[in-house]
Amino acid sequence: MASHRKPKHHPLAGHTARTAATLALAGVATATVLDGTAHAAPAPTPAQVRAEVADYYRQAEVATQKYDGAKEKADRARAEVGRLQDEAARKTERLNAARNALGSFATAQYRAGGVPTGVRLLLSHSPERFLEGAALADRAGAEQAGAVARVQHELREVRQVRATAGTRLAELRREEAALAAHKRTIESKLDRARRLLSELPAGQRTAVEAANGATDAATGAAATAADGAADGAKAAAGSAAAGVHDAVQAASGRAARAVAYAYGALGKPYVWGATGPSSFDCSGLTQAAWQAAGVSLPRTTYTQITAGRRIARDRLAPGDLVFFYPGVSHVGLYIGDGKMIHAPHPGAPVRIAPVDEMPFAGATRPA
Repeated sequence: MASHRKPKHHPLAGHTARTAATLALAGVATATVLDGTAHAAPAPTPAQVRAEVADYYRQAEVATQKYDGAKEKADRARAEVGRLQDEAARKTERLNAARNALGSFATAQYRAGGVPTGVRLLLSHSPERFLEGAALADRAGAEQAGAVARVQHELREVRQVRATAGTRLAELRREEAALAAHKRTIESKLDRARRLLSELPAGQRTAVEAANGATDAATGAAATAADGAADGAKAAAGSAAAGVHDAVQAASGRAARAVAYAYGALGKPYVWGATGPSSFDCSGLTQAAWQAAGVSLPRTTYTQITAGRRIARDRLAPGDLVFFYPGVSHVGLYIGDGKMIHAPHPGAPVRIAPVDEMPFAGATRPA
């Protein structure tokens, strides 16, 4: 009979077993961590950081070109608003003068208009003089009508100018909002690049910065000269002009002057939105270089690539503009021998670099 008895049930047995299993697993996990065998995400290599930093710089430059374009539009809108406001003030002065003239006529009419014309003729001691006065009054009436017409004309013009100014002001506010948005994007991308670099050990950080063009031996001397005394700057300018080399001899006189300007900018800092003479962004440098040669270029890479004649890569000559990346977000000035002068990105001064260091997108030759 004992063999048919049910085993006694222990209500804590299952819970105790589960607790023991959980503790055992936790102990295994703890031991694994303590043994150093846990699989944490590997730290990025310097090469990966370099690529990511370069990508942030490129994204920042895309936003910089959008900022430059919005700033150009905002500057035009601001100038137009100022001109329209001045015009409105001048027209308002003319309107007030016309109103004053009309007021004078109205006052004179009020003073003389209380007695009918026939009665005034009968009461006049000199009918001939009265008739002369009546003729003058007719002419005054015609002048009054002209004054009314002038007031109406000036009022229409003032209203039209003010309406146009209001439209331009709304455009200006939109462009200023776009400027602020692009500025935030630029600063965000550059801040991410700085954070990535700050997480690297000092030696690796220096290597990544150098690889991304933050320092460049070819332009170190020019940078020193640009920051030196006046005599040193003059000497640097002279050596830069001499350093245009034989390649520039094949270009036009204007192209040679543009290249000479670019050589003189070597070592100057990259500042987004800057057009010189002490700092530049990429399209600001090319615009300033060709401006020194007497040619006005648009402000952004997107518009500069449409200025002038398109040039095949194997037909490049010194002074040509060379563009990079599928979105045409970077530009440099070709100087011959497969090289260009360009403003790379924040932290990297204006420098000489090979054209093939970035994806080539096209080239133009300014007129």
